[in-house]
Amino acid sequence: QGTSMVASMVVFEDGQPKKSDYRRFSISDESEFDDTKAMHHVITRRFKRYLEEKDIDIAEATAAGGSRPKFAYPPQLVVVDGGKGQVNAAAKALSELGITDVALCGLAKRLEEVWLPHSSEPIIFPRHSEALYLLQKVRDEAHRFAINFHRSKRSKIMLESLLDQVTGLGEIRRKSLLAHFGSVSALRASTQQEIANVPGIGEKMAKSIFDQLADRPIATKIDVQTGEILDA
Repeated sequence: QGTSMVASMVVFEDGQPKKSDYRRFSISDESEFDDTKAMHHVITRRFKRYLEEKDIDIAEATAAGGSRPKFAYPPQLVVVDGGKGQVNAAAKALSELGITDVALCGLAKRLEEVWLPHSSEPIIFPRHSEALYLLQKVRDEAHRFAINFHRSKRSKIMLESLLDQVTGLGEIRRKSLLAHFGSVSALRASTQQEIANVPGIGEKMAKSIFDQLADRPIATKIDVQTGEILDA
């Protein structure tokens, strides 16, 4: 997802989303990652957890008051968002972890082609295929989940950047404002009194923040197809 690289994992059981098992991944050192490296990175993180948890005795963990490990069971099928490069990157990650019993495919959006690891040609399903519809449903749900996470993360970064520009605002107060408002739009839509009501801010600092925000208009560009915030 552009800047602030994130990835999402959604889970389907019996053709339906199982939202309690969804996961989000932040990729911290974005400069080292392209799409295929990011795919390898996320698949590695996900399945390392599986290897760590697969031998946990579920009954013992529950009896001890713990929760059921979310990654203790292997999926029947992993569907990655992308074509040949992304699928092969995911396959490499699984191979490096010694995992050979998990099926893998990718769905490339442009022509809705289905790719298998190390294949030279994709599989083309009929447009009315129920199998293709299910793969599209999984892919689109992963997109939705990732976009929501990206918006949230990008908004937080934008707010941090904006608050860094406010003179006289220390680290503790910045954290209070960040925790309270969460996004630039929420802060800019607030009144001076609402800012003053944030713990540790007070009337004088609220007026300073309010006045400085008024002097810093922000033009935000959004990709209308993906929902990605392109810049601040």
